[in-house]
Amino acid sequence: MTKEDCYLVGKLTKTHGLKGEMAIWLDVDYPEEYEDLESILVEMKGELIPYFVEQIQIRANKSIIKFEDVDSIEAAQNLINCDLYLPNENLEELDDDQFYYHEIIGFDIVDDLQGKLGKVTAVYTAEAQDLIAMNYMNQEILIPVSDEIVKTIDREKKELYTNLPLGLIEVYLDEAGTPDDEDGEDK
Repeated sequence: MTKEDCYLVGKLTKTHGLKGEMAIWLDVDYPEEYEDLESILVEMKGELIPYFVEQIQIRANKSIIKFEDVDSIEAAQNLINCDLYLPNENLEELDDDQFYYHEIIGFDIVDDLQGKLGKVTAVYTAEAQDLIAMNYMNQEILIPVSDEIVKTIDREKKELYTNLPLGLIEVYLDEAGTPDDEDGEDK
């Protein structure tokens, strides 16, 4: 199985105790949905290696995982900072206008007024606001994720349709030193 067939779930962050337990950071919306994990794929040196879960405790601030056959702190240390993946087939099927963040990387952003603008390069998640990063004229533009701005998706065409706020792109171009007034002088 390749990374293209999977989605990132989280990362092993540090050891916990002396018997192979590890702290796990889950980069998911609903961590409690992963309480019954039987196995997970651990990325080691570019390869995805399956590990069977002996025990997992989902907590608000730090979750703990214990794999079968990882029975010492030394064995656990070899896995620290490894990314964790699950097959895409584990994901729930979404409505046609919904999407998972990982699947829109490389999609074209098409705006209602401005047309095709650039490609999605990343999606940043934060407590306050998730942001879609787009490459536009070799400049990163951040688009807030909201129903009013991000409208629909066309998976076949690999396009994400938006209604960007007026002036959003110009804010980034002005910051980059691009001319923004009539006589072409920079501010």
